[in-house]
Amino acid sequence: MEFDGKTLDLYQAKTPGAPLVLLNSYMRGRGDVLQKCRELGCPDFSLAEISGLSWDDDMSPWAYSQYGGRADDYLRLLTEEIIPKVKAALGAEPRCMLLAGYSLAGLFALYAATKCGLFEAVASCSGSLWYPDFRAYITACDAAKLPKAVWLSLGDREARTRHPLLQTVEDNTRAIAAVLSERGVRTVFELNKGNHFHQATLRTAKGVKWLLEQTV
Repeated sequence: MEFDGKTLDLYQAKTPGAPLVLLNSYMRGRGDVLQKCRELGCPDFSLAEISGLSWDDDMSPWAYSQYGGRADDYLRLLTEEIIPKVKAALGAEPRCMLLAGYSLAGLFALYAATKCGLFEAVASCSGSLWYPDFRAYITACDAAKLPKAVWLSLGDREARTRHPLLQTVEDNTRAIAAVLSERGVRTVFELNKGNHFHQATLRTAKGVKWLLEQTV
């Protein structure tokens, strides 16, 4: 399906009413994450993977430098157009909806969950939590607006960069994990081997697997 220039690939679960995972992707994955999830032994779920995004704009919560800060606009498209079409195509109401993303989409996943009550749990895999003021945003966020469960992951070399803003990513991710835990959110922070680009599909699948396990 196509939405405003964006492509939706839907992979339907065998079980009616199975959890629905929404995954925003930089490139069209053609089922790579789903295949890795199956290899990891994930429970049955439907996957809606959205690609063709205006990455720097759609996934950023507010404007900064080259980032357009149009996450609210994209979230509106997601909730008002994409999700209803996905549910109609599935033919059954999913018992829960989960949101996952890698890099900037990981940032979006956590932000989006604070803006609407649709997503029971989110996975921010190697999330761009270096984003200016995002740590303060989560710290100030009303606990009632937070999701029930959050998976955070990062590569152990991601903060090893000359860019001063990117150097904050591990400190920010750990601090956000602590804030979420203090607010009663089931939170996991996993530190993986490698830099930001190492085993992205596997890291995403591990996050999805954990989300699904929270719904059992």
